[in-house]
Amino acid sequence: MSRPGQRRATRREALLAGAAAAGVAWGRKALGQEPAPTAGPARPRHRFGLAIDLDRCLRCQACVVACAAENNVPPLGREACGQTRPIHWMDMLAPRGGAVVPGVGRGPLPIPCMHCERPECVKVCPVGATYRTDDGIVAQIWDRCIGCRYCMIACPYDRRYYNWTAPSWPGGDASSANPDVAVRPAGVVEKCTLCQHRVRARYERARLDEEPVPDEDLWRLPACAATCPTEAITFGDLDDPTSRLAQLAQSPRAVRLLDHLGAGPKVFYLRRNR
Repeated sequence: MSRPGQRRATRREALLAGAAAAGVAWGRKALGQEPAPTAGPARPRHRFGLAIDLDRCLRCQACVVACAAENNVPPLGREACGQTRPIHWMDMLAPRGGAVVPGVGRGPLPIPCMHCERPECVKVCPVGATYRTDDGIVAQIWDRCIGCRYCMIACPYDRRYYNWTAPSWPGGDASSANPDVAVRPAGVVEKCTLCQHRVRARYERARLDEEPVPDEDLWRLPACAATCPTEAITFGDLDDPTSRLAQLAQSPRAVRLLDHLGAGPKVFYLRRNR
């Protein structure tokens, strides 16, 4: 607001003054005279993963059901299941004839996405629809996926699913869908995200409250871990050496599926030698 008796600058003069200021700033930057921006507080880095204790696991498949309900994986029904592969972000690996799973033992066993350190699926995606977050979660951008299914071929754990049909719920009532998770359309590939929406919400709440997230708040954060009746699934931060997950990963009972392939899975299985 101009003072009494002071001429108010015209719009043209204001634009010229703004352009001049921008030119001066650009010149200082070109000459290296621009002051360095003040760095804000560094964001703590995380590397999230899972540990699944097979000596505790009842093979009840509560984790499979909870994962589907939490992440809007609609039931296909008996007829559709006979025509296509059902989608299970968390599934039970059951080798035929009671075969031994290398390094783990006899199945069945819960198997989510391994969220690899060096994910092959990310390397082959031609449009960047799948990527590894700073927190170590291998995530997916549904709207960017073109359905080429290269990631399905590259994944050594067969943990990706192509959505052949549009999502539908029994009776056409989708009111039970979780509003925090996007519903995927037909023609895209989908996968486990370690309940990334729950992780983000917990850390955002901690940021607003200006307090850290205790390690025990992470243990049962994903839907599969929260539902497990024997607490066989533990979620946590592998970059925190004091976390329960980091300690479980160092246990002599800990093994990783197909570890020799070099993908670096961040899901650990715990089992005594039998």
